[in-house]
Amino acid sequence: MTGGALTYGEGLGNTAMRVGVLASGSGSNLQALLDACRPPAPAEVVLVACNVAGAGAVERARAAGVATWHIADPADGAALLAALTGAGVDLVVLAGYLKLIPADVVTAYSGRMINIHPALLPSFGGKGMYGRRVHEAVLAAGATVSGPTVHLVTAEYDRGPILAQWPVPVRAGDTPETLRVRVLAVEHQLLPAVVLAAARAGHPVRLTPAESGFAITDAPVVSVVPVVPVVPVVPVDATRLNRK
Repeated sequence: MTGGALTYGEGLGNTAMRVGVLASGSGSNLQALLDACRPPAPAEVVLVACNVAGAGAVERARAAGVATWHIADPADGAALLAALTGAGVDLVVLAGYLKLIPADVVTAYSGRMINIHPALLPSFGGKGMYGRRVHEAVLAAGATVSGPTVHLVTAEYDRGPILAQWPVPVRAGDTPETLRVRVLAVEHQLLPAVVLAAARAGHPVRLTPAESGFAITDAPVVSVVPVVPVVPVVPVDATRLNRK
């Protein structure tokens, strides 16, 4: 993985929605996408861009034969945009990417860039709210329910249109780490569901529980379907990124 150069994997098709993933860490959500987007899925991960050389996300991508690109300068929007468009990326997924994405990239992928946040937005979101800080805030507030949110990236931090959420119980005696683990397990189900639904519809869509109500359990099985009618979810303003 070298700055400014793509390293292409093998066997990539050209009929599925082409997904580009931006990550900064171990890449567990990336792995969930890689597992869900194997043929004959309607989506495939074609590029993983990472700002941390040697991060787990890079190794996961290489193991799956997916192209990788090193983000040498996170502020260089032209370089990132060139990497994304050069790989033919249709949908950008922020999966634990902790750098600000330049405005020109967000604008170019308006309505086609999504992020996963480890709390039920609009609560516990905004600038500086990511990772452990989110779970600490949930516990400090005395919340009894948390859970992940997948939303479109827009001009404001964590304020893009919500595509899907799933509740996770907060248990007595929880620590930020135990809550993180419980929420992350659901992230691994919810994010692929959103990406696959977008691939089937040709654009990101809002999802709702398949059943009449949520099942708030420690180990839920996430089952979601598109809101009817299925229409594109288009942000009002996408001139700046809403991630940290």
